[in-house]
Amino acid sequence: MKFVISGGGTGGHIFPAIAIADALKRRCPEAEILFIGAEGRMEMDRVPKAGYKIEGLWISGFTKDLSLLSLPFKIVSSLKKARKILKEFQPDAVIGVGGFASGPTLKAANWLGIPTIIQEQNSYPGKTNRNLGAKAKAICVAYNGLDRWFPQMKLHFTGNPLRNNINGNCDRAESAAYFGVDPAKPIVLLVGGSQGALGINKGISAQIEKFKDSDMQLIWQTGKFYYDEAVKEVKKAHLEDHIKPTVFIDRMDYAYSAADVVISRAGAISISELALAQKPVIFVPLPTAAEDHQTKNAMQLVDAGAALMVRNDETELVLIPKLQELLRDKNKQEEMKANIVQFARPNAANDIVDIILKAINKQE
Repeated sequence: MKFVISGGGTGGHIFPAIAIADALKRRCPEAEILFIGAEGRMEMDRVPKAGYKIEGLWISGFTKDLSLLSLPFKIVSSLKKARKILKEFQPDAVIGVGGFASGPTLKAANWLGIPTIIQEQNSYPGKTNRNLGAKAKAICVAYNGLDRWFPQMKLHFTGNPLRNNINGNCDRAESAAYFGVDPAKPIVLLVGGSQGALGINKGISAQIEKFKDSDMQLIWQTGKFYYDEAVKEVKKAHLEDHIKPTVFIDRMDYAYSAADVVISRAGAISISELALAQKPVIFVPLPTAAEDHQTKNAMQLVDAGAALMVRNDETELVLIPKLQELLRDKNKQEEMKANIVQFARPNAANDIVDIILKAINKQE
């Protein structure tokens, strides 16, 4: 069997795609898997590192600058190239996980009569998936209520597929030592997504002095654009023992195991990981996310008593005080842990593989 997996742009699309590919290979060791991504985006680096081949399309999203003028040419180019790749590779199915490349690839697959499966991570689907859902064989979702946009008979509630070893069950002392923090003191993990989060970073910078004369420690994933500034601020405040900036965290299993509380964007994959790791979390949704879907994601957990939320434009005033309040309230932390577990779906990748194989009549 042959499969194409298409999408990317951010870790929120790439990590589920790789998790699906890994699950397919475990189930069907002889299967061939090809990824199709967007040229210049992070999937062109991350996917080969995970051991899979990838082809790139000349495609991007809508912007407000002059590059918007080239978008029609990019769409035509991407559709032609995607069609050519699919005709040559002849996959049994195409799985779309969202991101710029997913639209042209699934559209080309529909033209060629190749079965398509959509993996929608968010509580509010993007326009591309909404438009392509009608012709998909199956749509795997992580939230209820998506029958507003997709045919009910095609929906499968699977949850989001996650990276391996993400459950946060590593030894706390070993995990803390990996980041150079003290396991006997409160540890906060800040993850702003694979690119970092400027709004959250500024929230820390604005009140960095509050870490002085405090037991709070911070594992701070800054992203590559804010790292130098964060290091400078930490040194200036003489907080090297309290705050550990890093561009990117490869060992998220250690990070979740070490953390008492997490500060995070509200991307769908981050939410799924936090639910599996059962961590109290303060969400700071990305306000520019398509259709403000991160706020919608976060509010599902806030309404369930499973998370707290701070608006992006309030971080400099509200974030650290709310964090300190939560660290003091052990009962609230335990309540949030108990409530967030309902959002965990540890078998999502395997369940999606079941649906893919059934969709192409290859169910074992």
